[in-house]
Amino acid sequence: MPIIKILIVDDNADLVRIMGAHLEGHGYSVISASDVAEALKAVQTKKPDLIILDVAMPGGDGLNVLRRLNAANPKNMIPVIVVTGMETRAKAEAFATGAVEFYLKPVNMDTLLECIREELGRPVEASCCW
Repeated sequence: MPIIKILIVDDNADLVRIMGAHLEGHGYSVISASDVAEALKAVQTKKPDLIILDVAMPGGDGLNVLRRLNAANPKNMIPVIVVTGMETRAKAEAFATGAVEFYLKPVNMDTLLECIREELGRPVEASCCW
């Protein structure tokens, strides 16, 4: 089975490191980007299977990334989970723009893993040894 690639887009390097280590421990390959330009480039060059996206970051708004992805390929959009420290005012816009889920930081990693597994078609009870 091919390795699933997850792109984490967040300007908080510590959060990316912690989240990335947790996801890698469950068999995922992790790619990271710290701003909008890096995120868009990573989507084109690395072809992630799922994106975990912050809203507020340098170089623009994470929801703009979501809009651009949706506009570029609306019928085959990469699942995007928004994980942000912003208040819930961004929640409605995130869902309207195509996000599959929205979490406020700090996110429970078990909850995030369950969401990732559901979005990628993996059973929730799956272990790290798929």
